[in-house]
Amino acid sequence: MDTVKPVKRFENSNCNGGCPVENALEQIAGKWKGLVIYHLLSETLRFNELSRRVGSVTQRSLTKQLRELEADGIVARKVYAVVPPRVEYSLTKKGTALGPVVSALHAWGSAYPRV
Repeated sequence: MDTVKPVKRFENSNCNGGCPVENALEQIAGKWKGLVIYHLLSETLRFNELSRRVGSVTQRSLTKQLRELEADGIVARKVYAVVPPRVEYSLTKKGTALGPVVSALHAWGSAYPRV
């Protein structure tokens, strides 16, 4: 399987005062990444369970987003050597640290719904 190399706009994080924000957004930005992180905060999920919870995501898109999150150390992928193959996704310590951020986004999104 190909490894996903994260795309980086900056080679280092000292380009200006906003770079830590840019660094964070580069790791979690993606159409489905926020929802993936949100659902994995509460429990470990298999691919199909995660797909159902996220919604109208294609298998290809979800796989790509999961690979990027795994490459950035936010999601852990565990493969069980059974037939049929069983794969589970969970948040790493780094991913779990996003809990307060996701909660803040949830509160903000509830207070300011899109019109």
